[in-house]
Amino acid sequence: MVLEKPFFNTRVKSANVNPKEIILGYLLGPLGALLTSGIFSAMLNTYFTDVLFIGEMADDKVSESVSRFLTLLPLLSIILVVTGNLVVGQLLERTRTMQGKARPWILLSAFTLSAASVLMFITPFQNPIGKMIWLSISYNLFYAVAYPVYITANSTMVAVSTRNVKQRGLLASANNISALAVMGAGTMVFPVIVSMFLGNSRSLWFAAVLSIAVFAALACFLQYFFTRERVTEETLKSGIEKEKTPMLKQIKAVTSDRTWWVIIIFWLLVQVAGTIQNVSMWYFSNWVVASINGDGGLTMAVLSICGAIPMAAAVVIVWPLSNKFGKKNMTVIGLIIGAIGGVLAGLFAGSIVHVAVGIALQCFGASPACYLILAMLADELDHLEAKNGFRCDGLTMSIYSLIAAVSMGAAMTVLNGMLGATGYDASLSKAADGVQSIEVKSAITVGYIWIRTGAFALGAVILLFFNVEKNLKEEHKIILERQKSEALSQGIEWIEPAERLRLEQEEADRIAEQARKQELKSKENVIKKNK
Repeated sequence: MVLEKPFFNTRVKSANVNPKEIILGYLLGPLGALLTSGIFSAMLNTYFTDVLFIGEMADDKVSESVSRFLTLLPLLSIILVVTGNLVVGQLLERTRTMQGKARPWILLSAFTLSAASVLMFITPFQNPIGKMIWLSISYNLFYAVAYPVYITANSTMVAVSTRNVKQRGLLASANNISALAVMGAGTMVFPVIVSMFLGNSRSLWFAAVLSIAVFAALACFLQYFFTRERVTEETLKSGIEKEKTPMLKQIKAVTSDRTWWVIIIFWLLVQVAGTIQNVSMWYFSNWVVASINGDGGLTMAVLSICGAIPMAAAVVIVWPLSNKFGKKNMTVIGLIIGAIGGVLAGLFAGSIVHVAVGIALQCFGASPACYLILAMLADELDHLEAKNGFRCDGLTMSIYSLIAAVSMGAAMTVLNGMLGATGYDASLSKAADGVQSIEVKSAITVGYIWIRTGAFALGAVILLFFNVEKNLKEEHKIILERQKSEALSQGIEWIEPAERLRLEQEEADRIAEQARKQELKSKENVIKKNK
């Protein structure tokens, strides 16, 4: 097999998570790979309404048809998106290589993610029907195929990287910092680029996305080589024969567990609401809040910065405080703060100052949920393994990635439905005051502020029932005892995973030291020869 060649081996040799792995594998790698999706989350709908179909939206004869298409496309695509995510999850669960079960799919994403990103911006047709057909195909290639492959593998990495709860929390924070950074790029940087350079030029949009797609491919390679699946290696290197767990058995295991439902429903609520806010942001900045110098792109960037700064600052305190007080408790407190901020922004939606302060509070409150969700999911997966005797990484993470993909479709459906129902006209001058109706502005405000505010309040209540953390130490002991029993029953010498990792690191250090001495000796010989 190609992946068994030494070139494809991970460059991470340490038994414990190290800084290089965190920075390259869980921060910079995902940041580059997710850049297109971060921009799409904030600006793809804007591209559809204000660039690709701008002529049709201003034509009374076809505007209704186009609005209906843009509302139905993400809604009907959910069927393919759900199918794609579930298939990818099972493919991942059945992947058994020495490189792991998630990392090979990250490697594949270097090609699929970048290619699918570009296809939506090629659009070789000029007539509305041709555009709709091409967009229907390219949209689903990204959200039902390429994106699920990457996001499922990327989300799984935290759970299979280590069983050390503190290290796992650090990896989850780094991974989610990258996700938040790309959202910042989509809401802060790219809108300014659109306002200053891209405008409604399809060719310039294509060039911009093509450049980002190439960068995403390189980032996938970086992530692949600087990550390691230590939990997956426990079984592969122990020699224990494991039967593949049927999908129906996995479904029964997860759906019969109350805490699994709690964390999944909680994240569905928060993710969908947050995506609706991101998709609505461009419209809110242009039509509702008092624009800065009449520039909606600049206003959007300012609001994004007001949200990004407290989230960036929160990373310093969220991880240590969650180790002290618990991930669930930190997240609940954050959601309450976020709901308060949302109320402030919603009550004074026309004031840039009040909205900026409210969004800052809301984003600060969202930070524990965003930084810790993968760690909480990893805890839940360990809980399921201890309870059932097998892991459900692929199924659970495919549903996690499905939530991310479906949230985009749901957000576009909700927003386009509201815009179409209230009479939004993309061709109107954004510098003009009051040209959109009160109904349009109210709908945009609901999308940008009130939906997420309500989701935070409800999410805080739901998460009170997530009580996995307190039993993790005992459940890890159960997992190790089961592995030992299985190894001995199959006549295999049992070595604890932590001890095996320690021995491997010692061997890697020995080889590295030997190479260093050999290199030093070679340099000395060259010096002697030159003399």
